Order: sequence, then structure tokens, then C-alpha cells
Amino acid sequence: MTAQRPLTVSSARTGLAGRVRVPGDKSISHRALMFAALAEGRTHIFGLLEGEDVLRTAEAMRALGAKVVQKDGCWIVDGCGVDGLKEPSDVLDMGNSGTAARLLSGVLATHPFMSIMTGDASLRSRPMGRVSVPLSEMGARFVTRAGQKLPMAVEGTGKGKPLHYRLPVASAQVKSAILLAGLNCEGETVVEEPAPTRDHTENMLRHFGTEVKVEELPEAGRRITLKGPARLVAQDVLVPGDPSSAAFPVVAALLVPGSEIVVEAVGQNPLRTGLFRTLKEMGASLEIRDERVEGGEVIGDLHVRAGRLKAVDVPAVRVPSMIDEYPVLAVACAFAEGTSRLRGLAELRVKESDRLASTVALLEANGAKVHVEGDDLIIEGQKSLPGGGKVQTHMDHRLAMSATVLGLAAEKPVHIDDTAFIETSFPGFVSLMNGLGAGLEV
Repeated sequence: MTAQRPLTVSSARTGLAGRVRVPGDKSISHRALMFAALAEGRTHIFGLLEGEDVLRTAEAMRALGAKVVQKDGCWIVDGCGVDGLKEPSDVLDMGNSGTAARLLSGVLATHPFMSIMTGDASLRSRPMGRVSVPLSEMGARFVTRAGQKLPMAVEGTGKGKPLHYRLPVASAQVKSAILLAGLNCEGETVVEEPAPTRDHTENMLRHFGTEVKVEELPEAGRRITLKGPARLVAQDVLVPGDPSSAAFPVVAALLVPGSEIVVEAVGQNPLRTGLFRTLKEMGASLEIRDERVEGGEVIGDLHVRAGRLKAVDVPAVRVPSMIDEYPVLAVACAFAEGTSRLRGLAELRVKESDRLASTVALLEANGAKVHVEGDDLIIEGQKSLPGGGKVQTHMDHRLAMSATVLGLAAEKPVHIDDTAFIETSFPGFVSLMNGLGAGLEV
């Protein structure tokens, strides 16, 4: 078990300044390793996030028969082909990563062997039924703990049955799991989503040579169609900076007076940049410069300058494009002028922690005026927050980083019970923030 790392964060003495590059996109990193393992040939992955979550995925793909090595900052994967993975000799431990566990469920569902997945205490508390139910319809069999929780045994099938499935809730993880299973099915696998979710899986399928059809639905959702069995051919991948990680230095720079920073080469996929759009609506000095395309994904440099923010009303339809950024957005709203309403946050209740309840607790402990109405979070902004609170992170890396941002802008020091789990998504977070002048001491 990882030792706890408590942290006390005091108000930044001077404005944050400098140019930084955040770690590679976590969502794309997981997918790059899985697709490379399923491809024929050798893939080179550059800029892979080397956090604990992604390293668990790398280890899982090794256990399933792919050759995965790291050399001079590049990850090299010799794949097995879509139907070439082998039965693992031991339990697959996915650590803290719900993305890895759910996507890998799709891979395992249409391979003809038995496997077992588990994870840390946080992941074992999260529901897996949202993927096991549709994947069962494709021929796989799942056995879980009560409440459809890990550990989970997967009895995969060879050639699975194609599925036409409409997602009850917009979820890129569930969509991706079904599409990954569909690679090894005879016929068309179709997923309809009620609202567009991050499309890294579709982009990567195309990058590895598989045709994917995406249609806009009249009611604002999308229909994704994949014809199987499919063949993936190895392609090199360059992973952009993670917009979910960039969120923390960006919001910190907006809130700490006198700050001016640049975050380089951040992914600008429109289905991932809801936070940046929202911050601009709040009046943030946030510019995206030098946009370019790398490995099928748009990237750009974020130029950020501190300034007063105003309240915002965020529609529920924006949730899929910024699902991981709501805690740090809530921190920004707590310092904004006016009352903000963040709508439709039911999905936050089933993240690494009950993120909605934990975000409320984080803000209330430090003097913010906040409450929940149904699935909406309402925050009454103040010019300054007293701080001085003790934050329980519940092993949630994004809560820990959001509390850090709040501490840099609050009047009194903020005490965080544990920051060890930050390494799952943002290795080097403290060093990066200190390089901008944050003065954090773990």
C-alpha cells in the first residue's frame, strides 16, 4: 500500500510564471498501449503518461502476451493481433484506473480464455455493471462481487456476437469497451450515445487502419459503427499533453494574482476541452496558440494570465467534455463574482470517490458557500476564501490537486490528508507547480 503524503498548501507569495509541459494524456495513453498490443507489428509510443494508472495497463498487456518495453523515453510494443492475446497466468491488477479496467473488459470479452481483474480499494468500490451487462450480450460471462464490483472474473468468447447498444448514460469508457470487443466479432457493432463523448477510441481505430463510421443523431447524440472482425496494423503514436492535467496549473494561474504561464502542447480535442470553453465564458484570460495536428489529435499551447472571473451556468450537455475537471472548476467558481450553477453532475458520484460530495466538502471546509440541488452544484462566489480547512481526498488524485489549487489562492493554509495518489495521473505534479513558483513542500 502506498504511504500517505499529507500536504499543507499556503497562499502563493508571488504570481506563478513560466512555461511547462504536463504529462501525456491519460485516456490516449491507455488506448495507445491496448491498441498497440492488439495490432500486428511494432508500435512506438512517444510522450506516454508514465503514471501508475498507465503503468498498470502496460503490465496487463505484457501479461496478455504483448512485448512492451521502455527505452530512452519511447515505449515499444510488439503486438499480438486482434485475436492473438493469451490467457494471463495471474490476476490483472489495474490499480486505481477505472478507464483501464473498463476498456480492458472489452478486450477480454472476445478472447477465448479466463481472466480475473482487481484493483486498489478505490477501484474495488466502483461499479463494473455498466460494461459487464452489454459485454455479456456479446457472449462473455462475468462473475463479480456484490454490487457488480471488482475483483471480476471474465470468461471470454472467441468470435463474439456483434451488438447494437444504446448507452443509457453518455460514457466514453463503456462505448470504448464495446467497440474493443467488437473488433473480434463477425458483423457490425453499433453504439449509440445520447451525447458526444471523448472520441479517442474512434480516432485511434482509424490511426491503426480500421474503418469506423460516425453519424450524428437527430437528438444530438452519435451512432458509431465498427465492422468486424477487424485488423489493426502497428502505427507510431505521439501522445499530447493531457487537458485534464493542464486544468490545475491553468486554474491556479487564473486565481493567483500576478500570474502568467504557458502550458505547451495540450490536446485540443473538442470533446475534451469543455473546461477551457467554460473558463473563457467566465472571462478568463486564456488563449490557445499555435494549434497543430499530431498523431490524429489537435494540440495547442495555452497562454494564461490571472484576472477576476465571473459566475457561470454550465449546461449538463457539457459534462462528457469535462467530467474530470469539475472539482477544479468548482474551486474557480468559489472565487468568481456571482453564483455559478454546474448542472447534471450525477456521473461524479461514481468516480474515484463520490466526487460531488467530496467537492462540496472540500469547498465548505475552506469557507466557500456551496450546496447541491438534485444533480446540480451551486456555488456562491467570493472575492477571497478564508481557507484553513482539512481536506479528505478519499484516495482521489483530482480532489488532491484541486485542493492544492485552492490552497494557493486562499488566505490561510489548506491541509490535505494525502497526495500520494496524484502519481496515478500526474507524476511530477509538485515539481511542476514549484517550477512555476508555487512553493509546495510535501
